[in-house]
Amino acid sequence: MSLVRFSQTPWFDRFFDNDLLDWSNRNFSQTNTTLPSVNIKENNEAFLVEVAAPGLDKNDFKIEVHNELLTVSSELKEEKESKENERFTKREFSYQSFCRSFTLPTTADGDKVSANYEKGILTVLIPKKEEAKPKPARMIEIK
Repeated sequence: MSLVRFSQTPWFDRFFDNDLLDWSNRNFSQTNTTLPSVNIKENNEAFLVEVAAPGLDKNDFKIEVHNELLTVSSELKEEKESKENERFTKREFSYQSFCRSFTLPTTADGDKVSANYEKGILTVLIPKKEEAKPKPARMIEIK
């Protein structure tokens, strides 16, 4: 076991040095909206990509696989309507979009990708190719 020595900087100051407060361009999309968080899981049968995108509808997403690149994007434009014969002094628009891309591993079967959106989580299932799945042990007969 090795010990790591911290500098004499108080823990409070070190708290602000981490990524929690890093709002550089890597945490934003090209339209300056935040990118959704993603979990990627793998088991013997498939890869699972979970995208946290609450408040959207399944029809707001676009999922593509092209040249072994999985792209998940969304574009949502909302206008607050005003009634006829009403004047307004302020009108707000809401525009949100993001685009996340992932290179599929050679073991993934890009032709069989499926997706589901439930409770604010977009789940993309990417099955593995049959030859990439682990095979059970088989007994060899001795002649």
